[in-house]
Amino acid sequence: MSTPTLRDVAQLLAKKEMTATEHVRATLDALDGLLGTPWANLVAARDDTAALEAAARADAAIAAGDWIGPLHGIAVAVKDNIDVAGMPTRCGSAVLAAAPPAVADARIVAKLREAGAIVVAKSHLHEFAYGPTGAVNASGPAAHPHDPTLIPGGSSSGSAALVAKGVVPLALGTDTGCSTRTPASLCGVVGMKPTFGALPTSGVFPLSTTFDHMGLLAPDVLDVSLAWGAIPGIAHVRTPVAGLRVGRLRGANWDVDDPAIAAAVDAACRALSDAGAEVLDVELPETEQFLAAYPVITGSEAYETHRQWFESTPELYQPATAALLAAQKHRPAVEYINAVRTVERLRRQALSRLRSDLGLDALITATTPLRAVTQLDALSPDPTLARTPLLRMCIPFNALGVPAISVPAPGVVGDPIGIQVVGLPTTAGGHGSHPAESTALACALTVG
Repeated sequence: MSTPTLRDVAQLLAKKEMTATEHVRATLDALDGLLGTPWANLVAARDDTAALEAAARADAAIAAGDWIGPLHGIAVAVKDNIDVAGMPTRCGSAVLAAAPPAVADARIVAKLREAGAIVVAKSHLHEFAYGPTGAVNASGPAAHPHDPTLIPGGSSSGSAALVAKGVVPLALGTDTGCSTRTPASLCGVVGMKPTFGALPTSGVFPLSTTFDHMGLLAPDVLDVSLAWGAIPGIAHVRTPVAGLRVGRLRGANWDVDDPAIAAAVDAACRALSDAGAEVLDVELPETEQFLAAYPVITGSEAYETHRQWFESTPELYQPATAALLAAQKHRPAVEYINAVRTVERLRRQALSRLRSDLGLDALITATTPLRAVTQLDALSPDPTLARTPLLRMCIPFNALGVPAISVPAPGVVGDPIGIQVVGLPTTAGGHGSHPAESTALACALTVG
């Protein structure tokens, strides 16, 4: 199945050359087509009646000349840790197997509906969003969209895979440490994590309130840019690449052993230079401390969220999730407080140096140091086989709270490679209501 672009579908709907009902029915048929395949559990829940009713309302509005914008009538999948009214939020866990339907939409879902989007499904995730592989879920692991023996990445596994398989043109995810960008990278789609707080997280089951971000996934950068600009409250204006200063990250955390990934980053840097950007090598010396503080903060906050459930019914958690939670049980509060304070201090320090001292508008690196691994490697208790590599190049930007986008490297042979572009909130670059996102999107369009 070819991947539909959001912009093509939006154009057909706006010109009344296709109805929202036709688009949604085709999407529901594509979801039906997953049944009996290794990709059946990419879908966590559906409400076809509600989706078709929403499509009928969209058609009536468009026919009356009330086309809202490029998301009007567009089918969207929503990660199953995000509340959608009328559907349960189970977070991929037996702990919430009996969860009743949500009584209200999460705020981000409400915003998408305000823009005219139509929710067609809830999607698979790594249990409680607590992992980067997509291999841990009460319904079983999610399969890579092109090779079911491989992982799709996580935790927004189903959202990325449904986009990559061409089932939906847009999906909603979350990103606490890598959860939008890593599956985007491994599946060959675009995943965008905006600035911390730019999109609301109320109505989203938390992993770490310190690091939780929302995420958008689409087939390409133009579609993510279109979706971002269509969200109510976002004024997106294209930023020129010429004249931007872009730092290519160097150092132990950023260097990769796979020559194809290194070559893809080289090519991305050349594309930016050819477009008129100045690309220079930079380091982020705070990286190791960010990586050390991240599991302390995330683990402590996750344990507090799950404490009562985990202490009363630990058997309901998948073994990998249970092990992560158990490791937090006796962590001293002072360790958590010190980690939070360290991240706050390092964030101010790093952003001041990158923005004021170096005058950078953006950063560039790989999204992950490896491509998709096997399901067996992902389930290994050895975190160096999958968990650590899939997180280490993404976590620093959750700690910094800046926007980051994973873009498929063009012309790659074999499994996809992701290039990560990071926007910095400078005074010189970026346009619109969220200039760092505009800068990141401009660079992403250039390298993708």
